[in-house]
Amino acid sequence: MSALDRATQIARTARARVILPEGDDPRIAAAADRLAHEGLAVPVPLSELGDHHVDALMTSRPMRKGIAARMLERPLMRAAAMVATGEADIMVAGAIAPSRRVIEAVSIVIGLDARIATPSSFFLMVMPDGREMIFADCAVNVDPTADQLVDIARASHGSAQRLLGDARVAFLSYSTGHSGSGASVDKVAQAAKLSGFPGPVQGDAALNRAVATQKGSSGQGDANILVFPNLDAGNIAYKLMVELAGARAYGPILQGFKRPVCDLSRGATVDDIVASTVLAIAADQMARSG
Repeated sequence: MSALDRATQIARTARARVILPEGDDPRIAAAADRLAHEGLAVPVPLSELGDHHVDALMTSRPMRKGIAARMLERPLMRAAAMVATGEADIMVAGAIAPSRRVIEAVSIVIGLDARIATPSSFFLMVMPDGREMIFADCAVNVDPTADQLVDIARASHGSAQRLLGDARVAFLSYSTGHSGSGASVDKVAQAAKLSGFPGPVQGDAALNRAVATQKGSSGQGDANILVFPNLDAGNIAYKLMVELAGARAYGPILQGFKRPVCDLSRGATVDDIVASTVLAIAADQMARSG
């Protein structure tokens, strides 16, 4: 059973309330209809601004009441407040707004899980041959430090265990071991040392056992979680996989926040929006039950 099939079963049981604040977009409207019709979630409308939303924002970020009220006039901010106050279980946005705006709203109003130092994101990548992988981080951290790469890898490891049932991390680099040098290689090597996950490793050695052995990285070659050294590499890689290889990319699903949030790609189709919502619901439900 695929990760999406398992997630669909979980979502139908959870019946999570989802707020999609970009309802004017026809893709969002169609996705909301499908989520409701297929019993995958319960879409809730963007509510009118209330004092409880203002209180939630002021609790998260102390500020004057008037400033908080003005900020909550923005749909993304109010949607995040609805999740913070328990009016919705999950927020799904980004079909229109850029990732930085979605992340800004979630960071300010919902905030980080107390156990998390570095928020991040992942895509579930489904290849034409059916293989499923986690790509991280492709949306949040522009140039993560070694410590932040460790946080990204650990969060993605947990997400993969929940969604894929197995988790095998590789820290990607333009160098396998000590075949190359430079600040980026050193950073990835430090992250690997701190976490115990394999790296630095080139993409072919991370995915192909024969290449890994040839390059002196025996025991590697079967990664299903690729952790990229920076946002350039991650974002470029996932988009090339979609456009040139025919892969499906679901997400980005944000990791590390108090409540589940899915930050859509602005090129997302209705199918992508439905699937990403279902995966975010399932990941949250499995994290809570685990």
